Amino acid sequence: MARSSSGIVAGLTAAALAVIGFLGYQASASAPAHPPKAAAQAPAPAPADPGTAKADPGKPVAVPAGSGTGVRVVYSVGAKRVWLVGAADQEPKSFAVMPSTVHPAPGSYTVGSRSGTVTGSDGVPIEHVVRFATAEGIAIGFSARVDNTVPAPDTTKKTGGIRMTRADGDAMWAFATISSKVVVVP
Repeated sequence: MARSSSGIVAGLTAAALAVIGFLGYQASASAPAHPPKAAAQAPAPAPADPGTAKADPGKPVAVPAGSGTGVRVVYSVGAKRVWLVGAADQEPKSFAVMPSTVHPAPGSYTVGSRSGTVTGSDGVPIEHVVRFATAEGIAIGFSARVDNTVPAPDTTKKTGGIRMTRADGDAMWAFATISSKVVVVP
């Protein structure tokens, strides 16, 4: 009888550990939160932005003329920059981004879908995906690589991820919810 009970106990213990391991994996795979600051890697530098290299870093970069009015995300393909334009009494947040190989046409769009964490079309883990357009059959959206790097895209592939640092991705995620307005300018 002792042998039979110890086999059952061992089986139940193994099953419980497997369930705990699976639930832990599920929680870590779906949680877009960053590791604590002490354990976090140094952030990668933001992509170079030739349009603001000569600008005073203490002064905000002006929102492009002709980008509309009201609360919106403004994305300038040519300047490789995004503005999160909130209420009239708030200073817009602006940051450099790295466009992908497929670009949306200039115009007004709305955020149609979001994903906390997924694998990007380039095969790397990404988070805070905010999709707003389709071009050439490719979904276009903002995202941050989980490894916090912002490399130039592989020009041999058609991808639509507009990449930014994780900190900027956090700001985009909080600002651009479903149905938010996104204005693309040249």
